[in-house]
Amino acid sequence: MDPTIEQEIESLHQAKVTALKARYRELFGEESPSSNRAHLFRRVAWRLQARALGELSERARERAAQLADDAELRRRAPLGFWQKLDAARKENNAPRDPRLPAAGTVLTRVYRERTVEVKVLETGFEYNGTTRASLSAIAYQVTGTRWNGFSFFGLNQRRRHG
Repeated sequence: MDPTIEQEIESLHQAKVTALKARYRELFGEESPSSNRAHLFRRVAWRLQARALGELSERARERAAQLADDAELRRRAPLGFWQKLDAARKENNAPRDPRLPAAGTVLTRVYRERTVEVKVLETGFEYNGTTRASLSAIAYQVTGTRWNGFSFFGLNQRRRHG
């Protein structure tokens, strides 16, 4: 690469965001949508290199546009992905949360004059004959509001050793 380009890119390391945004405006002919310093640095450095070494061919640009067509892209992974990931974690014997008591323990909490009992399982919790993945889900079912399950069942409190 041309030493002057290398020098210019090296000087960008010390440039402030305002200077990077100005250089971006010069090179791209528009305002930067970002004020993130690292992003601006990478974009400006890329543009300087592209100008020095040559732009993409028209065929490469068309292919990139095809690949970038986001009509088929998802913003979130499908639900099945997360279920498979959870199953894989359980298979790999992911460490249990140290706040959880041993499987078989029954957690008891009185909420609005009603006793709530939850049995701790190896993978999940049993409440009213149904299995739930989290204590928070059970706390929500009981109260109708979002709770941290560990807080709801008093598992966040420090245990006294004596």
